[in-house]
Amino acid sequence: MPPIDRAAASVPAPSSAVAPALSRRRFLGAASVVGLGAVGLSACADSGSATTDSQGRTVVELWNIQTTEPSKTVWPERVKAFEAQNPKVHIKLVTLENDAYKAKMTALTSSGKLPDIYHTWGGGVLQQQIDAGLVEDLTDTVKPMASSLVGVAAKPYEFDGKSYAMPIEIGAVGIWYNKALYAKAGITAPPTTWAGYLDTVRKLKGAGITPIALAGKEKWPGMYYWAYLAMRIAGVEGMQKAADAKDFTGTDFVRAGEHLKELVALQPFQNGFLGAAYSTPGGEAALMGNGKAAMELMGQWAPVVQADSGKGIGKDLGFFAFPAVESGKGALTDVFGGGGGYAVRKGAPKAATDFLKFFTSPESDKILVSKASMMPVVKEAVGSLSDPNLKLVATALDKATGFQLYLDQAFPPAVGQEINDSVAGLIAGAKSPEQVARSVTQVAKSQ
Repeated sequence: MPPIDRAAASVPAPSSAVAPALSRRRFLGAASVVGLGAVGLSACADSGSATTDSQGRTVVELWNIQTTEPSKTVWPERVKAFEAQNPKVHIKLVTLENDAYKAKMTALTSSGKLPDIYHTWGGGVLQQQIDAGLVEDLTDTVKPMASSLVGVAAKPYEFDGKSYAMPIEIGAVGIWYNKALYAKAGITAPPTTWAGYLDTVRKLKGAGITPIALAGKEKWPGMYYWAYLAMRIAGVEGMQKAADAKDFTGTDFVRAGEHLKELVALQPFQNGFLGAAYSTPGGEAALMGNGKAAMELMGQWAPVVQADSGKGIGKDLGFFAFPAVESGKGALTDVFGGGGGYAVRKGAPKAATDFLKFFTSPESDKILVSKASMMPVVKEAVGSLSDPNLKLVATALDKATGFQLYLDQAFPPAVGQEINDSVAGLIAGAKSPEQVARSVTQVAKSQ
């Protein structure tokens, strides 16, 4: 996952790290751009097999992306706790950085071999793996837990009424803002409408404040604006209809581009934003973390990355939902976001499912939230959140009236990449709203 390892905050990788698109009929036979020998395919069991170690324990291989602290320490601790309760099982933990993980999973999927348990963001990539017959149906495992899960936690992994992964985190994108800079500009409350949001931008500029920090170089942060506008205008149902029809040329999607163009015309971003990265010095997160910009549209990991990239602004940091659009079909309570889950390969030993039940139990999730800075997927663990802004995110997720997975995960990889590229072109002034809609549709229909 390029310059910012979103896994550090336990969230999906930006689309620049998304694996190349594979049509479903070519899925198993496609040759990977990564040499299979370099991937270490022998580490993964053949479908339907189970291995034992020298102590006679069943070996379950778990591929995860928790490469940074505190998760890097907490994951092995959770594994040891499970093994203590299940002495006949050994969890072999394989930890990979996002870019390496995605590249290796592309190769493994192409070969028809997957780890026993592996990280997934759901959406199009998981759908392709399901279509290829590589993923275990976990409906009977997830369904009994449904009432205990945070509202939309399991949504990214549901297909045709069945569940194919256990959620380990769920989060939402929203607008993070600097209360002190709002006050300096005479703004008394966050806006709830798009018109109000544009007025907020104008007031901030009038006060000599950079309204919005944006990592234009990385494209995916800009995509969030178009995605949310499309959600607010077309509604979650409209987003799904467009995806099913592979047609984004409708008025709602053109209008989303027009509203984004309105925002761009106000020149709300920092100088040099087109070349700015997300988490590097001087990038989007650092501007927010050092109090140099008033807002950023980002996921629940924002406070951590702001503090890591800059100084952090403490109690001056606030959070609010992306504003509603006049006459739009979407609700202010519809959420755009995602998280992470664990899928199980077809034919994996039963111990794999047993581990997931343990890992997502209320007791375990409380530890993940309090010690690993994860967003809760179990309602009982919400109380373990200490950050008041993250509590707002958790409440929004639990009460969400609709949910849309990150577009660079929800759709086939090539479509997600085209959305990122085309929206970046619109923000840079190189594409019109109509051209964005046509380009995305053209790629969608080619899949």
